[in-house]
Amino acid sequence: MSLNEVSPTAPDAAPARRRRGAELERALLDAAWGELVDKGYDAMTYEGVAERAATSRAVVYRRWPSKPELTRAAVRHGGAGETFDPIDTGTLRGDLVELLRWTNQNRVRVGVIIAARLVGYFAETGTAMGDLREAFIAGREPRSEEIYRRAVARGEVDPARLTPRVKSAAFDLFRGEALLTLRPVPDETIAEILDEVVLPLLTGPRADPS
Repeated sequence: MSLNEVSPTAPDAAPARRRRGAELERALLDAAWGELVDKGYDAMTYEGVAERAATSRAVVYRRWPSKPELTRAAVRHGGAGETFDPIDTGTLRGDLVELLRWTNQNRVRVGVIIAARLVGYFAETGTAMGDLREAFIAGREPRSEEIYRRAVARGEVDPARLTPRVKSAAFDLFRGEALLTLRPVPDETIAEILDEVVLPLLTGPRADPS
């Protein structure tokens, strides 16, 4: 059987429509993501993915010859969804609030699933959540970069303050809260993260390096 395949039909049905290319790959990744969500990494099998996609194990295996490869592809697919278009609210705080609220709606569920369902994957591959996240965003600019560029252009932030650690602080604290509670982060917690930690780091008096 080639990488293309035929969807099964009833005996008296019209000839089956052959799925190819992106359509077939999307069906396979939908199936793999569904298996991860429902069963977790340890219980996910090529057979289960193939059955859910109404195809054969060989079709899945030829594209992703190892279970970790299939898992990474499924996670990228399952977490792709809607993209964030940075909203210019006129302030750094407002922009960050919008981004974190969007993340609540569009990304927290994926992060919770990964934390709960991929324990076996991390043990087998010797990796952690951070490694999978890096693979997921590889080659793409973080959504926050445009927000920080606008803040610098407005004169809200000294660019010298925007070290990698400081720029990631809001999102590291947000992710930690989401993974600790396994639920979306409340607006009041977002406000605390920004007002008590992040904005003082970005706009408050400089600490004495000594």
